[in-house]
Amino acid sequence: MKPITADQLLAQMKSITQAAQGSALSADKKTESVDFSNMLKSAMDTVNTHQQKSREMKTAFELGDPNVDLSQVMISMQKASISFQAMVQVRNKLVNAYQDIMNMPV
Repeated sequence: MKPITADQLLAQMKSITQAAQGSALSADKKTESVDFSNMLKSAMDTVNTHQQKSREMKTAFELGDPNVDLSQVMISMQKASISFQAMVQVRNKLVNAYQDIMNMPV
């Protein structure tokens, strides 16, 4: 799995927002079916990958690996942190949406 950039993460968040609003998901205005659970799992796997890579790089740096630079470790840690924070915000929005739906009168 290749690392995700901030632009890709933003694009994923926009597509989730568009899916929730019922907008078209593709750039050429075709309506496509997107499995929300697969998209969410993919995003969570990406966050997990960032965290594992960060942990591995930190451990390698601490053990004195000459191929690992401190700046690389810090960038990797920030990517992991930002992607985790973004996932937490998505989770919070999902929980709020669920609560709103559950509080609707029938």
